[in-house]
Amino acid sequence: MKKNKIIFWIATAIIILWEGIMPLSTSLFMPEYVTVGTRPLGYPDYFAYTLIIFKVFGVLAIAYPKAPAKLKEWAYAGLTFNLIYAFISHVCVDKNIGFMLMPLVFLGILALSYFYKDKLTSV
Repeated sequence: MKKNKIIFWIATAIIILWEGIMPLSTSLFMPEYVTVGTRPLGYPDYFAYTLIIFKVFGVLAIAYPKAPAKLKEWAYAGLTFNLIYAFISHVCVDKNIGFMLMPLVFLGILALSYFYKDKLTSV
């Protein structure tokens, strides 16, 4: 039980930092860098701001222990779609292996968080 909880919170903390805090802090403290990742892929500027908003809401739903289970499921699904489409965008547009692998690494961490969330609730 304790091992499951530790693995869940480490994986979840990485997701919170990468998908929630980093984008939010960039938009607040360095707004000129908000669209650095999306503009070269051909997305409009408002898309980057929308991503930030939904990533922050997603990690809040995942991290808040009393959030309804359905909300957590939607948050995991939304972040999963985000990472899958980030991978696809990099494959189709810039073909940079580093940019392609990064979303897959975080998708694996997100899957670990999801898997151990289910282990915690089933005990």
